[in-house]
Amino acid sequence: MGPGSVYRGGVLAVSGGPDSTALMGCAALVPRGLPVIVATVDHGLRPASAVEAQAVAALAARLGLAHRILAWTGPKPAAHLQEAARAARYRLLAGLAREAGADLVLTAHTLDDQAETVLMRLCAGSGPAGLAGMAPARALDGVTLGRPFLGVPKARLVATCDSQGWPFVRDPSNADPRFGRARLRRLMPLLAEEGLTPGRLVRLAGRLRRDEAALAQAAASALSDLRRSGPDGHGTLILDGAGLATLPEAVALRVVGLAVTALREDAAADPPRLGQLERIVLGEVLPALREGIPCRRTVAGLLLAAGAGRLSLSPAPPRRPSRPHPA
Repeated sequence: MGPGSVYRGGVLAVSGGPDSTALMGCAALVPRGLPVIVATVDHGLRPASAVEAQAVAALAARLGLAHRILAWTGPKPAAHLQEAARAARYRLLAGLAREAGADLVLTAHTLDDQAETVLMRLCAGSGPAGLAGMAPARALDGVTLGRPFLGVPKARLVATCDSQGWPFVRDPSNADPRFGRARLRRLMPLLAEEGLTPGRLVRLAGRLRRDEAALAQAAASALSDLRRSGPDGHGTLILDGAGLATLPEAVALRVVGLAVTALREDAAADPPRLGQLERIVLGEVLPALREGIPCRRTVAGLLLAAGAGRLSLSPAPPRRPSRPHPA
């Protein structure tokens, strides 16, 4: 959703809560230049979800907007339910966009959501990339995911719905203490009293997003300069070890992370954890390169071998099966 972006059509993700209802209502007030479809994902997790989806359909019809209900079918996981529901929601929304010939999915994430996300990631020990929070726009399965309300407080959207007479519902899971986001939401007023307001958390995210973009660009440029070969037919990539060792550690860490990502066969797999990369790259590989001593470590199924002034990355050999203990 950058300057000059041109889109063919959009899918509005509307659950029926105040934020997404305001998104739908505001879209209806805008002169129709972009064809839109309102989509409600029924996760089937609460008895009232089907009724709520029908209520969104009724309001969409009243506003003159097309509407689709997307059902999340199949077994639901017992653990990490909210994460699984989020992944299913985005998959269904992107699928509808492609089916309809649209290339934009819009969600109603607010300033409050961004602040909670930053706080959750802080609690999880995230680095700058995680603390940068949600991006205003990003790629999503061949379409663009946009968040136009990311700088808007939730209270303003609630007030907009009230003033326009747009009915909405409140999801009880938003206050369910079983979920981490709900527990942190209850803490936000106390943190605000100490000065850690949602606005300050969002400004922190913006600053870190800016810095992370600069570091990512520096790392991509450094990887191009330091690459000596590969990946070759054996899946090996070689970097100039001396040059890597002289980089600022934040850039060197990202260079190795980019190289690892470039070599992994399963592009959809989760990237290596920041803590693991820090421990191995900063704690062992870079010191070995600086001191000119060999070092071999495994990260995300890849062998990192430092020595002879270079760092090579290649698929790790299969582990030997453990021998059974004698009876």
